[in-house]
Amino acid sequence: MKTDKNCRIQTLAVHAGHDVDAATGAVTEGIHLSTTYERDPDGGYERGYMYGRNSNPNRFGLETALSALDGGAVAAAFSSGVAAAAAIFQGLMPGDHVIAPIDCYYGTARLLKQLFAKWNVSASFVDMTRLDTVRSNLTPDTKIIWIETPSNPLLRCVDIVALVELAHSHGARAVADNTFASPIVQRPLELGCDVVTYSTTKFLGGRGDVLGGVVVSKDDDEHFAQVRAAQAFGGAVPSPFDCWLLMRSLPTLPYRMQAHCDNAQRLAEFLHSHPKVSAVHYPGLEGDSSHAIAKQQMSHFGGMLSFEMEGGKPAAMAVAAKVQLFTRATSFGGVESLIEHHASMSGPDSTVPEALLRISAGLEHIDDLIDDISNALADSV
Repeated sequence: MKTDKNCRIQTLAVHAGHDVDAATGAVTEGIHLSTTYERDPDGGYERGYMYGRNSNPNRFGLETALSALDGGAVAAAFSSGVAAAAAIFQGLMPGDHVIAPIDCYYGTARLLKQLFAKWNVSASFVDMTRLDTVRSNLTPDTKIIWIETPSNPLLRCVDIVALVELAHSHGARAVADNTFASPIVQRPLELGCDVVTYSTTKFLGGRGDVLGGVVVSKDDDEHFAQVRAAQAFGGAVPSPFDCWLLMRSLPTLPYRMQAHCDNAQRLAEFLHSHPKVSAVHYPGLEGDSSHAIAKQQMSHFGGMLSFEMEGGKPAAMAVAAKVQLFTRATSFGGVESLIEHHASMSGPDSTVPEALLRISAGLEHIDDLIDDISNALADSV
């Protein structure tokens, strides 16, 4: 690798994990599909690879790159974001306790409520904007405070530094799911978190064509060793091609994120002034309840926003039905703008307002996006 940790993130995004092929001189790395590797005459594996589930050159390059982008010591790549989160929880013991946001990603909530509850791992879901509430839910068995900021889909931001201090003062680890922000917009490890995790499917992948997840650790310690064991023994690893696709996308991440954030800001400002919109959730708006803390811990305000319609669910569904450039689809972080009625896909226990639409701001020209949403609003009930 040509870079070091002192390089700026745009340079790291281009070079970290990328090496010129020693055998051919190829600047773009190949895809190593082999599932098994030749032993040395003494029975060892001096070249570092033994079996595809344990390690792979493409996965090694991806993990090197993702660790560098977040300023971590090590990283472990997985086949999905949920698999990455599960690997962290697999390091817990029966009787351990997790504190998570009341509005956390529903996949994480299902892991804790349905899968790990069977292993006698308990979880408290609390309003993390209230530090006193988090503090009152700490127990001697609390091992993880799970942080998601901004939240999905209300874009509420919580004080990472304060939550880290609270976790560490009680002997717990602070783990941040930074998927909504990306390492370009927010740096949880630099703010004190022990671990950061992502669904690499989203902004890191950026094209909506590859599933993936990653765990990045500040230290190569015994906790990360448990994550690595979950990766190797559980086998939820990304394919070489998936790793290659993600590596192809990383060099443009800093510039994509700038455009995502700029478009989201402009859309939020337009929607905030529209008479048919009752609320806009975006920390880049000065009147937003999360603006101050977001300005303190984020370099930009992110590429995601949501808004609520005056006419409730019927009006929201009408807008989603009438847009032309926005695609009605779940997920986020791709080059194309997406819109979804979030309550419809969150399940019967959802507390998301029925009038709410979530937007992933893509890379189209902002005037075209505003024209599209404006026309849809004009035709809504």
